[in-house]
Amino acid sequence: MFMEKQKITQRLIIDTARELIQETQKPEVSLSKIASSLQVTHAAIYKHFKNKNALWTAVCEDWFNESIIMNIDLDDAQYVDKQLWLHDYLWKFVNAKKTAYNNNPLMFELNTYYVEKDPYILKEILTPCFIRIEDKMGYKTNDLYKSEAIFSVFSTFTLPMFKDTWNQPDYKLRFEILWDLIKHNV
Repeated sequence: MFMEKQKITQRLIIDTARELIQETQKPEVSLSKIASSLQVTHAAIYKHFKNKNALWTAVCEDWFNESIIMNIDLDDAQYVDKQLWLHDYLWKFVNAKKTAYNNNPLMFELNTYYVEKDPYILKEILTPCFIRIEDKMGYKTNDLYKSEAIFSVFSTFTLPMFKDTWNQPDYKLRFEILWDLIKHNV
């Protein structure tokens, strides 16, 4: 049977890598396997990504956006109280991250290796969240430090090293205790 050749794009490579992760049940698959699945050579993949790290970072960023950032369903316009909005935004974020971990531990593991351990890549991925907080809260800075600091306070709910505590019964209580510590300073 004749199979029509697809145009190789970054999107297609990322999607194929994610599919192979699910198929193989391994947090990372070889570039050879991705190339073979796409019926191309390694060189074709390197035309789109400068190296293996760049590919896996792109795969992780795609997953992070889809599984976490895009799952923060909060209608900003419905909130008059900025402090309540920030509370709800952070609560939705930490729960989206917890759900992503519980629903897809393989992608979470890959994300941990390529994104979460690199503060520069993580900051780049979180920048849309920081900007959203800065805008909604009316912070008049261009450096995003305040929103980054707010996220840092909630690190036990976002950093992978704490993932084993995310399903504990006191999860919400711990979140609210942290919120109480900062709410008057946001």
